[in-house]
Amino acid sequence: MMYDLIIVGAGAAGVFCAYELVKSGTNKKILMLEKGYPLDRRKCPKTINPRITECKCKSCSIMEGFYGAGGFSDGKFNITNNFGGELYKFVGRDKAISLMWEVDDINLAMGGREAKLYSTENSKLKTEALRHDLHLLDAKVRHLGTDRNLVIAENMFQYIKDKIDIRFETEVTNVEKQKDTFYVATKEETFETKKLIVATGRTGSKWIGKVCEKFDIKTTNNRVDIGVRVELPALVFKHITDDVYESKIVYKTKKYNDVVRTFCMNPYGEVVTENYGDIVTVNGHSYSEEALHTENTNFALLVSSKFTEPFKNSNEYGESIARLSNMLGGGVLMQRFGDLVKGRRSSERRMLKSFLNPTLNATPGDLSLVLPKRQLDDIVEMIYALDKIAPGTANEDTLLYGVEVKFYNSNIEVDENLETNVKGLYVLGDCSGVTHSLSQAAASGIHVARIIENV
Repeated sequence: MMYDLIIVGAGAAGVFCAYELVKSGTNKKILMLEKGYPLDRRKCPKTINPRITECKCKSCSIMEGFYGAGGFSDGKFNITNNFGGELYKFVGRDKAISLMWEVDDINLAMGGREAKLYSTENSKLKTEALRHDLHLLDAKVRHLGTDRNLVIAENMFQYIKDKIDIRFETEVTNVEKQKDTFYVATKEETFETKKLIVATGRTGSKWIGKVCEKFDIKTTNNRVDIGVRVELPALVFKHITDDVYESKIVYKTKKYNDVVRTFCMNPYGEVVTENYGDIVTVNGHSYSEEALHTENTNFALLVSSKFTEPFKNSNEYGESIARLSNMLGGGVLMQRFGDLVKGRRSSERRMLKSFLNPTLNATPGDLSLVLPKRQLDDIVEMIYALDKIAPGTANEDTLLYGVEVKFYNSNIEVDENLETNVKGLYVLGDCSGVTHSLSQAAASGIHVARIIENV
């Protein structure tokens, strides 16, 4: 079957690209292929039955399916060039911000009208942080919440479903090109197109790597972020989260001169697992509906690692650490900060004495047996630094969940249109290595949609 455009992947980049094309009134015949399930069938067995430690799902409902990993995130859209990707390097700083504001407008129109917009620009927190050598990055943040985010995703689906062909549970197994036509093969059939967009997200990193190798598309290795998810009473960070909600705080450690940063802050949220097939990592959610609020706040502390020769696969390094954690804990490990600094494992007995109720059913254990000493030292030093602006962060009962790993795709060489050296092949969203956030991934989709529509 011949199409004018095929989009591989229905994450934020692919969905916003399709939305922009439909909105423009395109007469192009468009096909979207998605490995995962439609939104109403994205149900993780682990959320239904916490006793399940190993799922055998054909597709991970948390990471894959319509709206991708963003569908079950807590819906934070950061409008900034300071973090979340490097889209500005390809389209320019002003245009990148403008595209992110357009994404924001679409979110509001699709069900996010009541979501609050936060800003760090004039926050007193920035001054207080600087006094302790902590650096708060400027950003505007629209927090949708996991619940409202799913409403927006469903409305986006309803908007595009009758205007383009969407195939779920359809994994692309091969891509070929002959002359000016791409042949996109699944297990059942092969589709033809003149234009091909690949937007497979982080879970598609290995697959897109093979595509780049086949077409001799240059890639450069990216970093991997390794750390823990911190959970503490919401009151400890209330003065920060009420003001700026998402605080991206960066610290350079005294011991190793490494950079540690806070990531994905979830006030009154819960800690959740993230399944990458044969490994389980940890993440966090928060909801806009007050009835779903907990008494805790959680956020990640991440240390970035880059490697030189001869080692090239940074994601493999992160996977090995996550796999070790899973081996020791049968999934996610959990440890009280007080136990960690005293050099002892957390046990069921010690957890019963804790004043903090964990929101994730994890295995008490010893993170020092999992995390490399350097990263662990960095995290401990960062917690003591944060305690100066949020007293209570370094309390004995503060919980650390491990491991949290943020995998980044290799940077794929693309031009200002996010087109590769193979004419007609575009790579966008997180699988490109260009974007690392919902807002920038969605913005890249709008950007490429306009280019394709005007070609």
